[in-house]
Amino acid sequence: MYKTENYGRTWKKITKGISDGNLNYVRNIREDPVRPGLLYLGTENALYFSMDDGENWQSLMTNLPHTPMYWIDVQKHFNDLVVGTYGRGAWILDDITPLQQLTKKITSSDAWLFDPRPAYRFRPVSRSLQFHPELSAGHNPPYGASINYWLSKKNDSIRIYIKDSTGNVVRTLKTKGKSGINRVWWNLRGKPTNKIVMRTEPQYADWYSMGKSRTRKSNVAPFSILEPPGTYTIEMSMGNKSFSQKLVVLKDPHSAGTLSDIQKQISLLKQLYTDMNQLAGKINKIERIRRQLYDMKAILKTQKDKKKIIQSVDSVNTVFMVLEGKMIRLKVTGTGQDDVRFPAMLASRMSHLASDVAVSDFPPTDQDQEVYILLHGRLVKYSGELQTLLQGRFSTFLKVLSAHNIGPVITD
Repeated sequence: MYKTENYGRTWKKITKGISDGNLNYVRNIREDPVRPGLLYLGTENALYFSMDDGENWQSLMTNLPHTPMYWIDVQKHFNDLVVGTYGRGAWILDDITPLQQLTKKITSSDAWLFDPRPAYRFRPVSRSLQFHPELSAGHNPPYGASINYWLSKKNDSIRIYIKDSTGNVVRTLKTKGKSGINRVWWNLRGKPTNKIVMRTEPQYADWYSMGKSRTRKSNVAPFSILEPPGTYTIEMSMGNKSFSQKLVVLKDPHSAGTLSDIQKQISLLKQLYTDMNQLAGKINKIERIRRQLYDMKAILKTQKDKKKIIQSVDSVNTVFMVLEGKMIRLKVTGTGQDDVRFPAMLASRMSHLASDVAVSDFPPTDQDQEVYILLHGRLVKYSGELQTLLQGRFSTFLKVLSAHNIGPVITD
């Protein structure tokens, strides 16, 4: 490999850093289209890059197989490095932005946050129906924005905060960094709704094992909101040091929905988000109370003259269970097809409505709005019933327990 700067009158050999061997002759060389002097080199068995116009070379193999690197190109729109190899198809290094921005100032720093490339807020169009993808099938990069940073040494307490245009933190990413260039992906979504944690066995399924934690997953998964197009601020925190960069999230160019349509959609999704968190809190409260009632009953059964108290425990538990059954299905065990065998309750309906509203970049339909009003009304009704139960019958029940020297029940 030789270099000339005078149209071929003189040549300089530039092979410093290239491994010795019979297979290390050049197959292809490319200059980066963004940063002059950044070169990519493919040999008969390896891939290299140079930051100084070929004076020094470093390996860029990462997970590449040792094979002839026949062709190299940079996909300019997404800034990806594409390598064509012999017999093994095409390999793509997604987002080479950090290589283009890397300088001695950065490598001599303890940490650095690179300026991120714009991220597209793509909407799904179609998907593969293969149950078992073929071995030749490719893999897309993770969805969303790639956030790249530099560390001089390993650090396990990196925090990355994504803030919207108003300064609100929409997502916090915790990551562990190693020495060198690191990458974390943000899927363009905000924080998920609160988890619903079930602490009692499914109804009519005493055989169900709760495990050592005595908890089980709810059949209603948390959901998050796909944040709208716009300019976001990325802040990285490492101890007492912080770094900041701007991130542009672009609308899907293939989507017919407008920015106004997206804002209307997100407005309803935020209402559903708030309602779902409230509902999850009430279900979790009831589950904590019912778990303690079950444990209390088990202890009371070992004592004499507690029959009436046990009856009171059962009675109060039944009232809580009936109310909770309006909010979430209590019979679901996660086996067979019981998830679709019983009617959906409020939590499932809210979750389904949120997924329906967010299916594309269009505003909510009239039916979506009407269903939300209906479900929100049920939430208000059930919230009132729970408050009445806590302040009324349950409060009286706690006084009865206290009169029998039985400890309190934790509600929050």
